[in-house]
Amino acid sequence: MKLSVRLAAVAAVLVTAACAPQTSGDSGSGKDEQTGTLRVWLFQEVNNKPKEQVVQSVVDGFEQAHEGTEVTVEYIPVETRAQRIKAAFNDPGSAPDVIEYGNTDTAGYVKDGGLEDVTEDFTSWSEAKDTDPTARQSVTVDGKIYGAPYFVGVRALYYRTDVFGELGLDVPKSQAELIETAKRIRAAEPGLYGLAVGGAYTYGAMPFIWANGGELATGKGGSYASAIDSPEARKGITAYTSLFGDDNCPAAKCAGMTGNDTVTAFASGKAGMAIGGDFSHQAVEAGSVKGKYAVVPLPGVAPGSTAPAFAGGNNIGVLKSTSHRTLAVDLMRRLASKQTQGELFDAMGFLPTFTDVRDQVAEREPFVKPFVETLAAGTKFVPASPAWAQIDSSLVLPTMFQEIVSGKKDVGAAAGDAAKKMDAAFGSAG
Repeated sequence: MKLSVRLAAVAAVLVTAACAPQTSGDSGSGKDEQTGTLRVWLFQEVNNKPKEQVVQSVVDGFEQAHEGTEVTVEYIPVETRAQRIKAAFNDPGSAPDVIEYGNTDTAGYVKDGGLEDVTEDFTSWSEAKDTDPTARQSVTVDGKIYGAPYFVGVRALYYRTDVFGELGLDVPKSQAELIETAKRIRAAEPGLYGLAVGGAYTYGAMPFIWANGGELATGKGGSYASAIDSPEARKGITAYTSLFGDDNCPAAKCAGMTGNDTVTAFASGKAGMAIGGDFSHQAVEAGSVKGKYAVVPLPGVAPGSTAPAFAGGNNIGVLKSTSHRTLAVDLMRRLASKQTQGELFDAMGFLPTFTDVRDQVAEREPFVKPFVETLAAGTKFVPASPAWAQIDSSLVLPTMFQEIVSGKKDVGAAAGDAAKKMDAAFGSAG
């Protein structure tokens, strides 16, 4: 029997994460039924219909291949994913079999005991060999694999071709040139931010740290120590925070800006440059700068180099509590397959995690090229620790940046305090 994909509204009365009971370390059902209903939770996008159509096609093929099965798909808000998924880990009876999850959530969900180890299933999958290494890292914890990469997102440098032409500016090829160019734009055009930056834009700041040889943390196997106060990291922090001021992006306006705020400023014609993602393309195209901008990889310290970008994105995983393990793994593969990722790119602009598929879409869509080049140059990821969710949600790094640009603390003091907070989180994650 066939059951169509349904868009289900999620009640606002979801239990909060703080109130959720502790999860079990082993909630596996021990069953592997070959028929019945599989439940899937995917994230709801701003414009979800194209995604639904792609997913429905996958579901149709799955149900045709497995007689006696049906699939229900529920789209849940990204903002409430943490409490909704954590509650599912604690209530296997009502939990889905397959979920979409943010790639920074992997380690925390593994610690909670909610995700199934699919190492053998993934490595034996013929398509897996073409997975981008960083995307593969995003589903890996302590050498085991807990899902399949679904799509990846990276950031690059958007710049105004009209402004650069009018001012006779060259596209910056190093971090020093980037900072100098930003300040030249601001001096010539006081109504513009040279480079729109945000004190709450963690993933826009990270490339500056990494390009200078710094790291967020060091360690592996679940044991990490903060490295945000190392000399190299402090050099990157200094470079990024130097962009906050009346000579580029005034701290009073920019200290609280997020990544979305900086992209909005650029799209609306209020900035000469911005650090935006491949996923920002549609927003910029819908703005007043359409036809008057271009994108290049964000320059690194050495002339001609590319600053390492954060490899964001989402994954598809199987819950440990599923009673349809074999079927759930097959559905996971189908949802994250090369064909599906190609269709999702066409429908939603999601950048594929397979290198060959990514090259194919880059040939069709020129705007993808600088993002593919950024990925090829090497990307970075956050520590594979459940502590990262706490570090991120408690705004440790934005607080550090904001303390510096407001003049409350110098780089050394702010980075030192941030390191202590990170180490406390790593320690509590155990």
